[in-house]
Amino acid sequence: MIDELTSIDWDASRSSFTHNLDARVKLILVLFMIILIVSYPLSWGIVYIAIPFGMIIAGLWALSTLPVRTYLTRFVMTLPFGFFIIFFQIFFKNSHYQTATEIPMPFPFFPVYYESVEFATLLLLKFLLCISAILLLSSTTPMQELLKAGRRLGLPSVMALSLGMMIRYLFLFATMYTQIHHALQGRNFDPWAKNLPYRYRIRTLGYAMGVLFLRAYEQGERTYSAMLCRGYGSHALDHLQKKALTHIDLIVLTVLGVAMPVITVSVFILYG
Repeated sequence: MIDELTSIDWDASRSSFTHNLDARVKLILVLFMIILIVSYPLSWGIVYIAIPFGMIIAGLWALSTLPVRTYLTRFVMTLPFGFFIIFFQIFFKNSHYQTATEIPMPFPFFPVYYESVEFATLLLLKFLLCISAILLLSSTTPMQELLKAGRRLGLPSVMALSLGMMIRYLFLFATMYTQIHHALQGRNFDPWAKNLPYRYRIRTLGYAMGVLFLRAYEQGERTYSAMLCRGYGSHALDHLQKKALTHIDLIVLTVLGVAMPVITVSVFILYG
């Protein structure tokens, strides 16, 4: 997980057609796509929307020159966060349907309903599209550029500053965790080793977590003092240099910004 966090930042700093698009354009398009997907009714029309939207995401990913394996790896890592919530929908009667048809199953203690399976399938499709759009954005845009883009689009300076500090501390926390992990490995400590007493393993992990917390707290105080000495405060992102969109940015924003709602409205009229 720690290595994947570093690789995301590394991949986002590359140069390609998708990487070189203005962060504001990518942020607007991704948010617009997510809004269209989420707001679309839960019907089989979402399948016809998923095809062109998936082609847009796949095309921009191909233009980014990032390996498909990178997308699949990150996709699999994020899948459990929503998959299990969606999966358990099939065991409960869904309030969106007036009927509840039970599917014959070999285990009668856990009834599965046809309407709930349909609902979970459509919800999963929406989830996959939204996650893919977010992965495209995070893998082709550096975090600081996203914050600057949000600030230029009207995000309050305090929120941009808070998000920026959170992102910086994620990498700092990852570094501290790696150092403690290597220190434990250098002492031949394995939390999964069954030849060590269980209480000893729990106590050692508790000490490691305590050290990590104390180091993070001390680092926070040092960072805060250093920021004050340099005049860094809530106004740090108030005065960003203006940045005009290029012709390519305007073309991509116009074409996709018009195509996506047209596709959504057309599918809704044809298929409901």
